[in-house]
Amino acid sequence: MSRATPRQPAAASEPRVRRGYFECRYGQLHVHNAIPPGGGFEEATPLICLPGAPGSGRAFGPLLGLIGRDRSVYAPDLPGYGESDAPAHTVPVADYAAAIGDFLDSMRLRVVDVLGQGTGAVVAAELAVSRGAKVRRVVLLSVPLAAAGSHAGAAVSGGPLAAAVMQYPLRERLARLTQPVLVLRPRDEWWESASALRSALPAARVLDLSDLGADLLQAAPGRVAEAVQGFLRA
Repeated sequence: MSRATPRQPAAASEPRVRRGYFECRYGQLHVHNAIPPGGGFEEATPLICLPGAPGSGRAFGPLLGLIGRDRSVYAPDLPGYGESDAPAHTVPVADYAAAIGDFLDSMRLRVVDVLGQGTGAVVAAELAVSRGAKVRRVVLLSVPLAAAGSHAGAAVSGGPLAAAVMQYPLRERLARLTQPVLVLRPRDEWWESASALRSALPAARVLDLSDLGADLLQAAPGRVAEAVQGFLRA
């Protein structure tokens, strides 16, 4: 008579959610991460999640355990935010993206997908443009693109990164994206910028989440994860 195979504890099928420090050009980069239960073998393309200022990678905490089931997910605190070291002086958006590029290089990640929220979406776009061969797909959440003009609107707030975003030619850089792009639009302060977004990204897939607000990562992480995973697997 054969013995029944013991059931694995539920926790064994869940990703391991951890934090760690990694080197970048400005010192140490604090990173929240989730690793699939299989240890990362035969997993899908890793996902980099970039938070908006003045937040940290902690904002993506509810997503890590969901998306991390089949791929590694990394959510760094951007330089100067959360627990990451700050640049010694004010730097442009391109340098924030370059610091994330340092992290990708140190981890020897050959190809990644990237998700950015708010001002983090601007850094994500710059990373995708400047590291085009390394970034496969792009998800932009709450893109701070003003309805008029080529720069982010004056309403952007959140310290030195926000100041850098206001000087960044976002519309022009978005037009240079060659990767497939998914735009998630909750009903937040950038909800009315739909026409500007569609003009800058005519080939992007835009998903309106009109019943969700700026807190959607905490209020409805399952819906966000479902939309992101569906796009990344397509």
